[in-house]
Amino acid sequence: MKRTILAALLAIIPAFLFAQDGDVNFSAAFKKENDGKSKIEINEVKELIHIMVAITQTGLGNDDMVQLKGPYYQDVLKQFAAYEKEPVIAIFDSLLRESPLHYVFLTGNAIAYYFDKDRLLPNNVFLLPADEVAGTRITINPITTYKASIEDFARKSGFRAFYAAHAAYYQGIISDYKKNANLDKQWKWLEANFNTHINSYQILCSPLINGLNYTLSFKKKGFELIQMILPPIDHNDAWSAKYTEAFNTRGMFTEIDHNYVRKPGEQFEKRINEALKNRSKWVDTTIEGTAYYPTPVKVFNEYMTFGVFVLYCEDVYKNDPAILKEIYADVNGVMSKQRGFTKMQEFTNCLVKLRKAQPRKKIDELYPALLDWCMEQ
Repeated sequence: MKRTILAALLAIIPAFLFAQDGDVNFSAAFKKENDGKSKIEINEVKELIHIMVAITQTGLGNDDMVQLKGPYYQDVLKQFAAYEKEPVIAIFDSLLRESPLHYVFLTGNAIAYYFDKDRLLPNNVFLLPADEVAGTRITINPITTYKASIEDFARKSGFRAFYAAHAAYYQGIISDYKKNANLDKQWKWLEANFNTHINSYQILCSPLINGLNYTLSFKKKGFELIQMILPPIDHNDAWSAKYTEAFNTRGMFTEIDHNYVRKPGEQFEKRINEALKNRSKWVDTTIEGTAYYPTPVKVFNEYMTFGVFVLYCEDVYKNDPAILKEIYADVNGVMSKQRGFTKMQEFTNCLVKLRKAQPRKKIDELYPALLDWCMEQ
């Protein structure tokens, strides 16, 4: 049951979790420092919260919520399992049992603090970054609520020394991201091909993240920042270097481009509602995850999210038909067979055809013709 709930949550999060303007404080100095830049980080306080979640009874048995394999996980158990009876761990476990949404509220709000020796101090930039998910809103940061207990756990368990001892390992994960996922290349392509502009991106990673990824979006004082909470890069000995990049790009790209397809989706909402009103043509409602895309706009935007990834690959891998063939098979298989978006292949083919016919147009400008095609289905 836990894995089913979390898989459903994973499907719903990208469309619903967007922080409000009052939850961040983007000073002039912060904007200047981050504008036009991306950052990949394994944040210290956030890593502490992931470790605390990992040793709860819920976390110990859930490989969606926690990566339960690998030497780092074994290092975590070796040092921290002895502290699983601490009262704060029981509190975290009760929250996670109450709702898996608390995974986001706990891990997502950890970035509001930083360590000064053994104390947690507010960073005055991210105040309540994860304030709403799936229609559930909180008004008080749980890290603030349990701050003293979290500090006590970190001190007793030797967390800060553990984090420092793994600095080289963390840096390796960050370097792997830069080599094999190319956030800046994706960002540059999206900015060039859509009318939407995002000022800055951050990837917050943890070796303990597995299937449960999410995105936080902040906009204040004309500055828009996107945070993606993602696992480390995935590797397979059977993959070529190019396919490793392509596979890992898909996970990141389809988080990023939600921010670009959402705005034209809002602009053409009436036409989308009409074109996709017959839901059974577009999703297999017997597949559980489709329930979390209840409206035509949400269905259409998810088609576009993966369709735009294919457009990106058509540009990046245009001289490598073998990789493109694998990408098409991957996208169509995941979307049609696993997730229930039954017309993915036809939708993608139409979108690619429109793009090739009008390569200089922004993707936003392809929406009318694409919706004409949708109306004919």
